[in-house]
Amino acid sequence: MVTKIKPKALGPGAHIRIVSPASPITPEKNARGLQLLEDQGYSTSIGDHAYDSHYYLAGNDRDRAADLMAAFTDDSVDCVFCARGGYGCARLLPYLDLDVIANSGKAFCGFSDVTTLHLALNKRGLVTLHTPMLITLSVDREPWVIESFLNILKGENPIPSEAKRAETITSGSAGGEITGGCMCLITDSIGTANSIDCKDKIVIIEDVEEAPHRVDAMLTHLLNTGQLQSAAGIVFGEMTGTDEKADPTIGPWPWKEIIRDRVANLGIPAMMDFPFGHMKTMLSIPFGVQAEMNADSGTLKILESHCSG
Repeated sequence: MVTKIKPKALGPGAHIRIVSPASPITPEKNARGLQLLEDQGYSTSIGDHAYDSHYYLAGNDRDRAADLMAAFTDDSVDCVFCARGGYGCARLLPYLDLDVIANSGKAFCGFSDVTTLHLALNKRGLVTLHTPMLITLSVDREPWVIESFLNILKGENPIPSEAKRAETITSGSAGGEITGGCMCLITDSIGTANSIDCKDKIVIIEDVEEAPHRVDAMLTHLLNTGQLQSAAGIVFGEMTGTDEKADPTIGPWPWKEIIRDRVANLGIPAMMDFPFGHMKTMLSIPFGVQAEMNADSGTLKILESHCSG
């Protein structure tokens, strides 16, 4: 059994290192998020290659990996924070010592393409934080979205009462450890050493700008591999921008109807349109801790502290 490793809560003065493990970003897009962190009393530093750019990547693979390793092995750094997603994290896996990263016990924050790293680190026991990134914080968000984000950094409950409720797919409640993330990265993980393991877990899934038939295909793949059927419960966030991406040559199908079609007959508690993922109103969620979902009330409750102190 893998030993669970929890990061420390971030108090005033904690040092947050900004890295870009996937696609490029500019200092201008980072500025507002950096100001928010600094206003909370955190100190920030920027990885050596955080502003590199190579086509759709934030510099070459070895440099992006080196920034990650440097952040996790620097004793002065308390939290490793991803500037943005996009694409590129999977390319780093051959150059990362994932055991060293997990055993560092540092807080790790990000989402979207960063799902690849969440899965790999959760498999090694590190509890990670699915949070907005600096690019996400460059636009206005609801106050409770910011509250959720700051609470998860402080080790407090990240699900405020104001958060919107999900829609019921299949009635019931379930408990288990939280796993999941962006669906295209989840499906990409299958067959690798860092594959998602849904068995007896609460699986939280979302995605962005995928055509309806691609949402169907990825859900079907998760079913054909037996992963979704093994979950204790399933929570879908928003499939952001999916309905707008319908291919007119094959016809549209609303994403909510696709999910009901693929999941409703599994007999597993399930809900959708939970505030998670690329949607404007997004919660911060810890991965690797115990939680309980209630599909009838459309809620998720964190049952276990995600920080060590």
